Amino acid sequence: MIQQRLYLTWPPVHSPTPPRDKLRLNPSIRMRSTSPKLRQGSSHGYSSWWMDGKTYVGRASRPRASLFIISLVIIGSITYLIFIPTGSVRFSSPNIAGQGKNLHEGRLYTADIPKRDAIVSAFQHAWGAYERDAFGSDEYHPIRHQGSNLSKSGGIGYTIVDAIDTMLIMGLHSEYSRARQWIQDELTFEREGNFNVFETTIRVLGGLLSVYHLSSDDLYLQRAIDLAERLSSAFESPSGLPFPSVDLSKRKGLPDTYSPQLVSTAEASTLQLEFRYVAELARNETYWHKVEKVMSLINAAMTDHHLVPIYMSANQGTFLQSEIRLGSRGDSYYEYLLKQYLQTGRTEPIYKTMYQDAMQGIHDHLIQKTINKNMTFIAELLPTRQPSGGVVWTTDPKQDHLVCFLAGSLMLGATTSGALSPKVSIPPKMEELTPHGQRDWKTGVELLETCMYTHQTSTGLSPEIAQFRTSQHAPGESDRDWYIKNSRKGGPSSYDARYMLRPETVESLFIAWRLTGDIHYRQYAWSIFSSIEKHCRLPGGGYATVLDVDTVPVALDDKQETFFLSETLKYLYLTFSDSTVLPLNEYVFNTEAHPLPIFKPTIQPIFS
Repeated sequence: MIQQRLYLTWPPVHSPTPPRDKLRLNPSIRMRSTSPKLRQGSSHGYSSWWMDGKTYVGRASRPRASLFIISLVIIGSITYLIFIPTGSVRFSSPNIAGQGKNLHEGRLYTADIPKRDAIVSAFQHAWGAYERDAFGSDEYHPIRHQGSNLSKSGGIGYTIVDAIDTMLIMGLHSEYSRARQWIQDELTFEREGNFNVFETTIRVLGGLLSVYHLSSDDLYLQRAIDLAERLSSAFESPSGLPFPSVDLSKRKGLPDTYSPQLVSTAEASTLQLEFRYVAELARNETYWHKVEKVMSLINAAMTDHHLVPIYMSANQGTFLQSEIRLGSRGDSYYEYLLKQYLQTGRTEPIYKTMYQDAMQGIHDHLIQKTINKNMTFIAELLPTRQPSGGVVWTTDPKQDHLVCFLAGSLMLGATTSGALSPKVSIPPKMEELTPHGQRDWKTGVELLETCMYTHQTSTGLSPEIAQFRTSQHAPGESDRDWYIKNSRKGGPSSYDARYMLRPETVESLFIAWRLTGDIHYRQYAWSIFSSIEKHCRLPGGGYATVLDVDTVPVALDDKQETFFLSETLKYLYLTFSDSTVLPLNEYVFNTEAHPLPIFKPTIQPIFS
């Protein structure tokens, strides 16, 4: 089988704007690129090709190179006719494939083509319905075949921009071309309204930056800088923490409507990957320093146990008495500690220190075990103020689906910040890790098993929130070590019982697969995908939220989340792709699964 691919590669630590004489072009037979970098790449005399699972790179004079490439086309065509492929012919986009090198010493894994292509078909089923019914709308309602926007003044490309890098990674160039045309002709940020800074940053700014890196198309960088400039107004609070919302047209940050002083800790601390990268690309240190100040404020206000309450004061820049959890409003703070350290090639040790301190706090205060199966889960801490003025913290054995990101994050952290040397085996040998690295690896593996345990439902899908049994007197059915609050099999059900097409467990499965090569992680991923296909897929196109994972036949909510396209299906695709596609030592994924390159910064950080 021959697969035709086009991509650019350069060393694992990227320059945000790579020197043109360092680019290597892999010419595809049928793809025409609009990127100036791609058109000019072949002028340096390099040519390469991908055949039968191997990449060949060579240099030749132009006449000989042209003749040689023509010969390859002829040979490739004959080979294709003799060996008819069982899967579709697919090509990847620029910059997606890695060097074939790996941070971890060990095997490189091949693609499971039938399963990978089934996931591509699922994306086409979801995207095709959106494009048919709601193209250009921010959000999609597949049951009533309609779209909606976040603002009365119009959309900002939520779905299109969030999904476009997935198209490029999957090689869906017809869909990609139409999406790009919409961004070129229709996308504008001159929209009045109340736009969430966090969501707009991770979905739209992150999406634009990712597709810019993967395509080298300046259109996306121009749009990204425009958006970053508008979002920057959110940081004009008294403390420097970002207001939760912004009016993009007026370029004005907006406090919370009901609690003007409140700022979500996770939302304020999950803008850093995107703003740092756009700062580097635009050579604008202002973007960098705005998000860096947020981290400085958090560090200055840090608690003794290095766990952060979920709310901060926009005026004071300090923590407010509120829950401590790794679910909503807390999760991605911990995620971005490690990723900020990795993003700049491990040149900022302050983030390694903050990450390791936080992991220690999690192990000291949040990790618990279930009473029967001894399953590892992450509890929450609830504060109660005493008459004396002190605060007593109570443990709640509750875990959001969102927490399942931590399993993969712990495993990645163990093999990077917790490694004794730059290279770690696949799977890692415990003697290659520090004691804390060994601890984090073990916890990550155990937590991922717990997350899969919550998929043992009537649908095979995990609920939004699970309660875990820590005593024999816990309510709910006794056949599981966990239950869904105020719900029972067959109904009635609560909000906690729904599955919203979330990606966190498959994200961790992807990371676990890349770091171990253990086939059971692929098997887990396929079981989740099969359940999505069975219960969430609509015959007329699109996918929808399941209202109760323990009741069949299912009832559906009329919403196809944008993160299903940008995260869930992308992570599933990468799990069944070969391991040179977006290698973990060359990329960090933002919290919306947009891959951003690891680079050495030219901007001097001021927080250390």
